[in-house]
Amino acid sequence: MNENINVWLNEHGDYLYRFALARLRDPQLAEDAVQETLLASINNNSFSGESSARTWLTAILKHKIIDIQRKRIREQPLSDLIDLDASDTSMDDFFDKSGHWLEKPQALDMPEDILKQKQFLTILSSCIDKLPAKLATIFVMRDVHESDNENICKELGITATNAWVMLYRARMGLRKCLEMNWIAG
Repeated sequence: MNENINVWLNEHGDYLYRFALARLRDPQLAEDAVQETLLASINNNSFSGESSARTWLTAILKHKIIDIQRKRIREQPLSDLIDLDASDTSMDDFFDKSGHWLEKPQALDMPEDILKQKQFLTILSSCIDKLPAKLATIFVMRDVHESDNENICKELGITATNAWVMLYRARMGLRKCLEMNWIAG
């Protein structure tokens, strides 16, 4: 199996890295995603040869990218939220001589709105996980990664008509799941 990894890395490593970099826009995260993909391919050992090695590795990589993106959303660094240059301003820049605001502060987002958004994303992720694998894959490829129909058909080995039907079913399945778990809840 290790021989396959060396061959796959030589033949598909650059493609996998470019694929990850285009979606993550961070060289370090792209490298990590490719490494995790190769480790998963070693540990899983489920390559049956029914598709090309590149297609199989790309499918694993797509899931790793989604995991990284979810983690990014959950674990946003505090430094991204703090404006370090704000400490350079004095309080006099905000108030007039009588102590009134020179410019009213903007309304802050309500914490309950942010909580609802996080809950929605959690439920959406759960609903995607409940879809049949092919429907979840085509939904993520089309609506999350914004792949074009031609590439989707090529990667999944399906016709354009079949792709549209599967995408419709995925969207309807997600709609029903969201209605039951988000809107009704």
